[in-house]
Amino acid sequence: MSLKTGQRAPNFKLFNTQKKETSLSDFKGKNVVLLFYPFAFSGTCTAELCNMRDNISVYNGLNAEILGISTDSVFTQLKYKEDQKLNFELLSDFNKETSKEYGSLYENFIFGTQGVSKRSAFVIDKEGMVRHIEILENASEQPSYEAIQKCLKELN
Repeated sequence: MSLKTGQRAPNFKLFNTQKKETSLSDFKGKNVVLLFYPFAFSGTCTAELCNMRDNISVYNGLNAEILGISTDSVFTQLKYKEDQKLNFELLSDFNKETSKEYGSLYENFIFGTQGVSKRSAFVIDKEGMVRHIEILENASEQPSYEAIQKCLKELN
C-alpha cells in the first residue's frame, strides 16, 4: 500500500520504552510527527532524534507529539532513550508491521540486515489524517525539519 497525503493514517499498537502499548489513536486531538528510523545508536539516527529533542519546545508550541519508531526491541529503545536523554516516546515495531504499512521498510539494508525501518517522517493531523510524507531512500539523509514545522504551522 502506498500511503498518500489526505488519507487516514493507519492506526497501530506498538510498545513504548515502558512496555506500555501505545496507539496512534491515543493522540487524537493532537498533531503527531511519526519518525521512522533504521537503528538506535547509529550516527544519523542519533543526530535526527537529538535534533527533535533539542527543538521539543517548537513542536510542543505547534501542539505536536513526536513518536520515534524503529524495528529495534523495546529494551534497545529504552537504553537509547536514556543514553540520549530523549524527551518523547520511542516505539518498537519489532514485528515490522507498522513500518511496512507506512511504506517505510527496507527489505534489504546494510550488513545483510532485512526488514529495517526506512528513515521517514509523517505528520498526522488532530483527526488522524496524513498531512506530510517524506520517505528517504538514502538512510544517511535526514528529513526536512523545515517542511515538518511548516506543515504543523498550517494545521494550527
